[in-house]
Amino acid sequence: MPIAHVTRPTIALPRHEVTTDAICDDIARAHPGLPHLGVGLRLARSTQVRSRRFSRPLHDASLSAQATIAERNSVAFIEASILAIEAARQTLHATDTDPMDVDCIVTSHTTSWTVPGMDVTLIETLGLRPDIRRIPMSTLGCAGGAQALVKATDHLAAHPGSTVLVVIAEMLSTVYNHHDSSKESMIYKGLFGDSAGACLVTDTPLGPGLSLESTWEYVLPDSRKRYEGRLDATGLHFDSEKSATTAIRDVMPALRRFLEQQDLETVEFMILHPGGPRIIQDTEQELGIDQEPGLDEKAKTTRHSWASLREEGNLGGVAVLAVLARTHDDPPIDGARGLLLGFGPGFAAAAATAQWDSRSASIPAL
Repeated sequence: MPIAHVTRPTIALPRHEVTTDAICDDIARAHPGLPHLGVGLRLARSTQVRSRRFSRPLHDASLSAQATIAERNSVAFIEASILAIEAARQTLHATDTDPMDVDCIVTSHTTSWTVPGMDVTLIETLGLRPDIRRIPMSTLGCAGGAQALVKATDHLAAHPGSTVLVVIAEMLSTVYNHHDSSKESMIYKGLFGDSAGACLVTDTPLGPGLSLESTWEYVLPDSRKRYEGRLDATGLHFDSEKSATTAIRDVMPALRRFLEQQDLETVEFMILHPGGPRIIQDTEQELGIDQEPGLDEKAKTTRHSWASLREEGNLGGVAVLAVLARTHDDPPIDGARGLLLGFGPGFAAAAATAQWDSRSASIPAL
């Protein structure tokens, strides 16, 4: 029985398109004598990302030059707020929702430190009620989108009839930092993009889309160092250790137990966080999906995650919403059962079993 309904997300992207070719050229320019430069460039290309959007041009001082942490932090919050406001406004407009009718706002934004946070900026700018309930999250990174939908669902269970606005924004270009020259850092230089996304979560459908049935949260024991952020005088950095490569496999026994409890034996569609090729491939293998030899790309359960990764990069917490938006454009059959799944630093996971409902009155595409 569905407990929450998610509208088609609005995805706001900045205007500066940055190709992987341009990033590799910039890495080579910044590190001409790096012993493992060739390996690093191959790793950057191995992400399979063709292009992504940055809030500033690649040559801007706030990215690849010697910007201070204060400048990087300021740019990241200002640009994230601009995109978050755009995404939220378009979502409210598309669903014909008065800002005063929003009862709760759930936000996730990790890539800058600001107090008060993005939730307060959105309340003031969008004209939301001053007594709105707030669930601001600031350390989730890539798990932010899935976790936000879980928290929105929790709020609906406690406050039936509520309208919950979910807004996620990440300026992952802020970790594009030439002080980082490790092999792992080359992957992240080639992987990340900037964006914001927004949607509404209600217990009465406002249009066709995802109907959530049950939710799940999990933190893998003793995994805090597998993926983590680090802040120093040069800016924000994203690090990982070798054990990160087994994180998906290690979390899967707990996820499979959850799916068994929900009687989800066959995953007919997936809203999977496209964290990188390895994350998608390991999830496919562990869940036994898309394993048929010669399977057509257009028939893959994870096709929207692959497309988002190639064309937009890893958008952090926004990525799950970006995949959901693509799913609206090429949906599964009515009544299909599937899984929404996101991973993030920790190593943490958030998921929801869902049905696809195409029978409700349509919301105009943005």
